[in-house]
Amino acid sequence: MKKLAEVLKDWEAVIGLEVHTELTTLETKMFCNCKNTHDDPPNTNVCPVCLGMPGALPVPNRAAIQSIVMAGLATNCQIMRHSMFYRKHYFYPDMAKNFQTTQGPVAFCMHGHLDLEVSGEGAAERPAWEDVAGDGETPISREKDGSYVAPIRILRIHMEEDAAKMVHVGGEEGRITAATESLIDYNRCGTPLIELVTEPDLRTPEEARLFMEKLQQTFKTLGISDCSLENGSMRCDGNISLRRRGETRLGTKTEMKNINSFKSLHDALEYEICRQAEVLEEGGIIYQETRHWEPSRRRTVVMRVKETADDYRLFPDPDLAPFDLTDDFIEEAREKIPELPDAKRDRYMHDYGLKRADAAQLAGDPAVAAFFEEALEGAPAKAVATIANVMVNLAPSFDALTPAQVRSISGLLAEDAITFAQAREVLEAVNGTDKDPERVVDERGMRQVTDTAALEPIVDEVLARCTDQVQQYYDGNKKVVGYLVGQCMKASRGTGNPKLFNKLLTARLEG
Repeated sequence: MKKLAEVLKDWEAVIGLEVHTELTTLETKMFCNCKNTHDDPPNTNVCPVCLGMPGALPVPNRAAIQSIVMAGLATNCQIMRHSMFYRKHYFYPDMAKNFQTTQGPVAFCMHGHLDLEVSGEGAAERPAWEDVAGDGETPISREKDGSYVAPIRILRIHMEEDAAKMVHVGGEEGRITAATESLIDYNRCGTPLIELVTEPDLRTPEEARLFMEKLQQTFKTLGISDCSLENGSMRCDGNISLRRRGETRLGTKTEMKNINSFKSLHDALEYEICRQAEVLEEGGIIYQETRHWEPSRRRTVVMRVKETADDYRLFPDPDLAPFDLTDDFIEEAREKIPELPDAKRDRYMHDYGLKRADAAQLAGDPAVAAFFEEALEGAPAKAVATIANVMVNLAPSFDALTPAQVRSISGLLAEDAITFAQAREVLEAVNGTDKDPERVVDERGMRQVTDTAALEPIVDEVLARCTDQVQQYYDGNKKVVGYLVGQCMKASRGTGNPKLFNKLLTARLEG
């Protein structure tokens, strides 16, 4: 098959996502008082309601509805005052009552949008001449480095209940194919679930990956879900079709089902774009079908063919009254929304002068942002940028540091008391303990000498014996200073400050 870049010269990919997110931070399920957790032994958190027993009546979870309203407000959706639940019928063991309670044509949240920032190699996936967004109207303006902002429309966010968990024993990669038996855990059945559906505005696998990532950051910041792709509390279906460049009619789409990682989403869409292009260029036909991504074989395979639209016999749930959300309820949800990642990123850039990429990384995860802000408490202004640097480039390698330890090590770095390499060694020593990095530095004699008068004799001695390198410097090889700094560090047994050595050597040589 052709590579993605080659395919996108002639074909335009049209991508829409359906993102399912379990509201894992709620204590109880959507329509009953069963505990909302999947960590307990199988089939222990169940009751007549979530098992669909005759006569069992559902009662909506108020906190779940507040959570979806928060999600809608955070994604610029219109909050619909009037909506209702429907029954979506299908016959499969993962839904004991043989229907799923979901929302119909009008969801709690409708017609929102998110602006997607795409840069670096990801921006290069979208051909430079493709200068309009997915809605065909909004221009995309590229920066000099090729980066751009794409507005992605959100059709709806609706509330529903999750199905049970099926475990296929003996099947390849956990699939039902060739499985010897299938086990069902109804603990997950009835879990509050929100589904966000985009318009087909995405144009590259990288845009899809970034949208999913931004949505995860937003929902985690709201505190409505742990958004774990690995554990299945957040998963994605990707719809993809191709059309010749310049055409406006949509092609036949295929659906990538239950994708559970950012990489898999990108790779599955990339493969499917290239596969569809190959089929179409050979005169073949793309069938509307659901496909499964096999990461180990790096390919998609057919799960089922959809010849016609699914008939779920959707009708209003007779056991659940329609909802009329009040202004007070919506405002109560709005007041619970914390500072969102984009706003936090901009504040970090403005208040602390951080680079955009560093600020975005710190602001993207609420736990990381809280850790960073605690590390800033009591830190001198000159150490703020260093704390951010340590958080981005050092701290992720360790799993049990404290904000105080990050603040301490950052102060040592800001004062040039230790090198970055030494900082890594110190953090290894204090990780998982209550030790102060500054004390470890002193115990190990790692604190560097920054007294110019103490280092100048070492510089003079190194220059006197490294005459060949000095001559190379005068002949135009300025990089030889690095070798001379190394000789000074060796002569000082690692106690001298390399930055100061560099400065003194350059001054001597230029003088």
